[in-house]
Amino acid sequence: MKLTIGHLYPDLLNLYGDRGNIQCLMKRCQWRGIEAETIVFELGDAIDFSNLDIVLLGGGSDREQMLVNDELKKIQPDFKAYVEDYGVVIAICGGYQLLGKYYKTEQGTVTGLDLVDLYTEQESPRLIDNIVLKSDLFDMPVVGFENHGGRTYINDNQPFGKVLYGAGNDGISGCEGVVYKNVIGTYLHGPLLPKNPQVTDYLIAKALERKYEKEIVLEPLEDEEEREANRYICQRFVKES
Repeated sequence: MKLTIGHLYPDLLNLYGDRGNIQCLMKRCQWRGIEAETIVFELGDAIDFSNLDIVLLGGGSDREQMLVNDELKKIQPDFKAYVEDYGVVIAICGGYQLLGKYYKTEQGTVTGLDLVDLYTEQESPRLIDNIVLKSDLFDMPVVGFENHGGRTYINDNQPFGKVLYGAGNDGISGCEGVVYKNVIGTYLHGPLLPKNPQVTDYLIAKALERKYEKEIVLEPLEDEEEREANRYICQRFVKES
């Protein structure tokens, strides 16, 4: 089996070590004997989404999101078709905001990809803290770090998780992120995937199931250190709240 990962615009969308998410996906495939490659796409590159199994859209500042805005308009139809065909996407922070219809900032409005029915508006103060979620997708909590001025409203979509500690999408709803088909959008940095092997394996399994059209049960890996770190973070911060 083989998976191809597309990393979109990492020169601009790579805050808080988002490349670590790529490394985690690659390693957890390779440790299982699954061949994996990553294709990096820069501004101006043609993207054939039919050749991709997982797409990473990382985080970027408001300025950097504006810089990629014109490029996003060019790829939107093909990206939309990929998403509607259950293509696997992990979108982090700024990438999460770009999934929606728009992101309204003090400098202007960034038109989003309109891949998911959501929108974001900049508000004060910035939401900066560790964060812990309970997601219906996993038996382990999801942990990370959030730092965002945007408030994201996901309308009737399923959230990625319920906030046990931290602010989440808007600091009010108690929800964080979004799940739409095989798309996960979230504000969690850290980077996200090395701290949460259960999320990494979910993405890998979904991508393999879509590609090979059969149910996939991944071989378990030795994750005791990751699970212990997860327990420590949960005990420390959820207890505080």
